[in-house]
Amino acid sequence: MSSLKNVLYFQPGLGVLANTLLLFFYTFIILGHRPKPTDLMSCQLSFVHIMMILTGEDIWLTDIFESLNIENDFSCKATFYIHRVLRGLSICITCLLSVFQAVTISPSNSLLAKFKPKLKEHMIRSFFCIWSFNLSFSSTLIFYVGAYTKMNATNQMKVTKSCSLLPMNYIIRGLILTVITSRDVFLVGVMLTTSAYMVIILFRHQRQCKHLHSISHLRVSPEKRATQTILLLVVFFVIMYWVDFIISTTSFQLWKYDPFILTVQKFVINAYPTITPLVQISSDKRLIDVLKILRSKCQQMF
Repeated sequence: MSSLKNVLYFQPGLGVLANTLLLFFYTFIILGHRPKPTDLMSCQLSFVHIMMILTGEDIWLTDIFESLNIENDFSCKATFYIHRVLRGLSICITCLLSVFQAVTISPSNSLLAKFKPKLKEHMIRSFFCIWSFNLSFSSTLIFYVGAYTKMNATNQMKVTKSCSLLPMNYIIRGLILTVITSRDVFLVGVMLTTSAYMVIILFRHQRQCKHLHSISHLRVSPEKRATQTILLLVVFFVIMYWVDFIISTTSFQLWKYDPFILTVQKFVINAYPTITPLVQISSDKRLIDVLKILRSKCQQMF
């Protein structure tokens, strides 16, 4: 248990640091160069993950609300709502990344090819819809969450150190679980479908290249590298999502959260926003080149 807690202390710091690096890099690319559609999404995803990790650490938020003399019940609702919105944005933007990359690499004779000329326009509309949907979708949960009190501990389900779900009947509980599950299953299904489509395209492309060149002389194109990165992110997200889903659903149905389960779930929730920037950093040649230049300059200075 102590070793897991040590990981939980290290994990948020690493995640915030890596996502901040990506956020600055993609912001620079967007402002100073011609960005790719995926750059805009990756920039937004980095920002969402920074805020997601920080709001998941309810200790510092509690201190801020206390310093502003804000009531515990309001701070609990605000923190819970913001974190749920950010988690919804994370899954939606990841799904959007997968869809747009599938459109980008689709052959010119495919049905998706007609969306290529207006990718940026469709992306801006998608951002507006995603933010509007998640801000409204998570608002219903505000009425069923409040500050944790030991006096009524038997009727509450503790979800953070200072926050808990308030009592609700089985019909409302089942309805909330059904709606949330339906949204997530749909988005995960879209991710898996587009991922399978991209794998098929990459396989066909590789098979065609084998007839033209020797495998040893093949170079990985930027599009192929970006596709492989997004596929890896989707696979990792789906795995982490289902682990979190099983824990959350079981605890929600039983109306009981064990402290150890809370710790494990916290690790699972932070795993994706921590690993995502590390995968992107290691696969983006532009960022790797920038880091190499910075390293060489630092070596010259010292």
